[in-house]
Amino acid sequence: MSQIEIAQIIDQIKQEIAVDASGCGKASIRATARLANIDATGLVRSLKTAVDNSRSKLVEKLICKGFEAVEILGWSQSGIPDIAVAAILHYYGYEAGKRCTTQAKFACEAFESIGVRAWIQDLLGWTKPATSTKTAMTQIQLLAAIAQQMAQQEQYLLEQQQQQTQILARLKAVEVEQDRVNTPCGHKYSVVGFANLQGLEISVKEAGAKGRKASALCRKQGIEIERIHDPRFGKVGLYPESVLIEVFSTGQN
Repeated sequence: MSQIEIAQIIDQIKQEIAVDASGCGKASIRATARLANIDATGLVRSLKTAVDNSRSKLVEKLICKGFEAVEILGWSQSGIPDIAVAAILHYYGYEAGKRCTTQAKFACEAFESIGVRAWIQDLLGWTKPATSTKTAMTQIQLLAAIAQQMAQQEQYLLEQQQQQTQILARLKAVEVEQDRVNTPCGHKYSVVGFANLQGLEISVKEAGAKGRKASALCRKQGIEIERIHDPRFGKVGLYPESVLIEVFSTGQN
């Protein structure tokens, strides 16, 4: 869920929010549910427990915030007060357990910084009578600034993910190369490379002879011989370690 998606949702629910002359905002059940990314019917069902003996955890939270049970019950017709909207977003962002949504958390983080009431006021063009000639930053501008900061954080995380992907790709390339030179018979070496690894001196003639023996053993065992470029010989074969051990052991006997 990105800030762009949050902005799109806000635009979609704009017709379902209102602000009165005193600046108090309200949002419909559907608008609040869209902000929290929850089912509107489920939200209504939860709020209706306000007059039941067994209240939902959300209703208990709202009552602790100072709302009356009868008042909560009427929100499906009258709309949800802005302060209650903030409480509902916080509940579904952090307190609803497995029903928590990432969208509610993002919306809560953004709106808590400036207040849902101020956001609704500015979104609908409500302004408090000016008491100063100084021009202050509007609440929407504050929200935009917060959204920009969150977008920058998202970009930073994206860059970190890209770097991690590049590192993983390099590690994968190393693993592929290791798999290429490893077989069930062991590592693969050229004749000269294996001799150097064993601390043995070998002439070009001996290397050629042992290479032919190694090739014959590979063909006999059905092992494919890999060829690589060599600055001295043009191309040389790579043979499994087990084959080269047999070739060199035979030569010493």
